[in-house]
Amino acid sequence: ETARVSAALNDNRVELFYQPIVRSGSDNFVAFYEGLARIQMPGGSIIPAGQFMPFVENTSLGTELDRRILRMALTQLSNNPDIRLSINMSVLSMKDTCWLSILESASLDICDRLIIEITEGAAMSDVELTTAFLHRVRRKHCSVALDDFGAGATSFRYFKDFLFDFVKIDGLFIRDLNYDKDNQVLVQALIDISKHFDMVIVAEFIETNEEAEMAAKLGIDCLQGYLIGEPTAQPIAPFQRTMSDRKIAG
Repeated sequence: ETARVSAALNDNRVELFYQPIVRSGSDNFVAFYEGLARIQMPGGSIIPAGQFMPFVENTSLGTELDRRILRMALTQLSNNPDIRLSINMSVLSMKDTCWLSILESASLDICDRLIIEITEGAAMSDVELTTAFLHRVRRKHCSVALDDFGAGATSFRYFKDFLFDFVKIDGLFIRDLNYDKDNQVLVQALIDISKHFDMVIVAEFIETNEEAEMAAKLGIDCLQGYLIGEPTAQPIAPFQRTMSDRKIAG
């Protein structure tokens, strides 16, 4: 896998695909897009991040990939002044001076529309590093999202220090949310914590109308998943739903 990523970086075959995150209760209002790394193979096939990122994210190759993704995201934001965009990053990139200098060189009005997603595990792995990193990116007016909320061993006492702008509830809790009472209780607890800290709440992996309806009913702000829209090569709003589907949020 590392050889495949290295070749893709050298040949400029790394791309960003864009998945829309919509406001709960609105048909098509896109709050922001998540930029997802893809590799285009020489034959034309597209390889999603899940098939290569786990092998490289804690290596120098992963750091190089994060730099490339940041550059592509900044270019996309520059070309599309009416969108917001989130990108994922690894722990290593939080202390990568090159990544930070790419960000520093971007204008504030572009950074103002960039959301940096950090997983719960990454944020908690080195609290001092995370705090210093968040301070740096906030000076550039970037927003920060906590990804996979609920999946790791969260230390809630750090929430006051981190002050995340967005929180993305892990998809494990969203699956079958409409009839899984345990998930409903857990999601409600995560929502209560998020609301207390004024974080915008995103539910990931929304795949059915019923899950979307329950997420909205519980008080989740934004929805992401294949029901809403699949990742595409350009940031496009999801298709207008048919009249029968418009009851998605209360």
